Amino acid sequence: MATGRLGVGETLVALNAALGPGGPVWLKETRARHLRARDFLAPRGALRARFEDGQVPEHVFRAVACLQGPGVAPVLRCVSTPAGLSLQLHRPAVFERVLRAVAAYTAPATPASLGPRVLLHCPALRGSPCALRLSQLRAVLVADHLARALRAHGVCVRLVPAVRDLHMLTFLQQLRVDWPCASEKASTETLRSRALRELTSAHDGGTLPPGVLGRLCLKELVEEQGRAAGYDPSLDNCLVTEDLLSVLAELQQALRYWPEDSYPGLPGADSCTVVHVVSCEEEFQQQKLDLLWWKLDDQAPLRQKHLVCGPVKVAGAPGTLMTAPEYYKFRHAQVCKASALKHSEDLAQDPAWIEIFGILSVATIKFEMLSTTPQSQGTKSGTFVMYNCARLATLFESYKCSMEQGLYPTFPPVSSLDFSLLHDEGEWLLLFNSVLPFSDLLSQTAVLDCTAPGLHIAARTEMMCKFLVQLSMDFSSYYNRVHVLGEPRPHLFGQMFARLQLLRAVREVLHTGLAMLGLPPLSHI
Repeated sequence: MATGRLGVGETLVALNAALGPGGPVWLKETRARHLRARDFLAPRGALRARFEDGQVPEHVFRAVACLQGPGVAPVLRCVSTPAGLSLQLHRPAVFERVLRAVAAYTAPATPASLGPRVLLHCPALRGSPCALRLSQLRAVLVADHLARALRAHGVCVRLVPAVRDLHMLTFLQQLRVDWPCASEKASTETLRSRALRELTSAHDGGTLPPGVLGRLCLKELVEEQGRAAGYDPSLDNCLVTEDLLSVLAELQQALRYWPEDSYPGLPGADSCTVVHVVSCEEEFQQQKLDLLWWKLDDQAPLRQKHLVCGPVKVAGAPGTLMTAPEYYKFRHAQVCKASALKHSEDLAQDPAWIEIFGILSVATIKFEMLSTTPQSQGTKSGTFVMYNCARLATLFESYKCSMEQGLYPTFPPVSSLDFSLLHDEGEWLLLFNSVLPFSDLLSQTAVLDCTAPGLHIAARTEMMCKFLVQLSMDFSSYYNRVHVLGEPRPHLFGQMFARLQLLRAVREVLHTGLAMLGLPPLSHI
């Protein structure tokens, strides 16, 4: 039997190559009504553009039907339909290949990268939580998720600033944000000396406010390299303060001194990209800081990128502007109220439920903040995902209890399972849309095009939340319709164990996805 991880991307590449020279044509189906008849489609319109009169040559049919290669899923049939070329995979073989090697589908598809190093800078973390606006909170959550995704992909990531405010540190722990802390500030002596030399000609001899060293002209820098990159042309000067130099000193130190166990690579700024994750309100000030860094440090990074997070409007909240801690309390109160209605009692002070309510509140916040691109407005869906996570846990706990009572046998070796017993369309939907493409998704969430021109950079931090919501919807539909733990009759055990192995894979995917968001799985709600 063939071995190795199957991949949606590899299969699409092979399908497009089978059509001959030209751009990509084949599409992966995702909707249940289409998956009843096909798994991939080459649309009729695209075929007309590729082949004369839209007639696909016979040798192309043969090439598609015999499709093989590393990562390519086995093909059952390819037929011409009014919609185009419809291809269906050999589903029992795909079930078997995937479900006998689940671990291969919960790791990134592409090999770990040894570089470049990425320094993620989130300036919002220099204040206290009570001053944290919701757009800044969003920047913090985006930076945390991006760091997890990059590290899972093998990229060496450093986070700046190290948090010094104890209240901020406590709030980040409450939000399950993994961020470094520190007690000492980096020395600003070298930067201060350079700044004073640069400021000499601009100093008019007047009295300066405390903490202000003077004004520095940035117009030349903007004209030379800033304008083409997209820096604001109105950035003509900067008021240099001790606080600004302290920020630059920390960035400078983080860039030059990486941990000893970081991945090997070229030393210094050339091998590192600095990504400033900022709210829309902070971006102008950060542009000023970029230019100041170039002005005062000859070893400043060549690549500085901005990931800008848009404004946040909280659904159902009072009209007044909320701080991040107020927003957390608001969502926490909603979670407790919903639980009280469900269980007909107030569990908010029950020690067994305090942690659960905290996790549900954070899940609600993270899915609201991360379920769309950083520039758009999100929706609430975290509690739904966590609810289905708990349903999966309950299912496997029920099997374990029944097995201990002697109703079911122990789980047999996966190699002995008959996956041809998986006939339900919901089972294929879970495998084809969730388990099979998950490793590709992990790789896509870690993509940062740091070499693209311009100041701004895009990150697909919304992909994981969208994926987990759709997975939960598909699982919920299947679980409500199919009785997985059937009657304890030997002739039914084969299908039951095949289904449980599929749901084991779904559980692993769900848990891995939640870990990318800093969320632990729940066993009950």
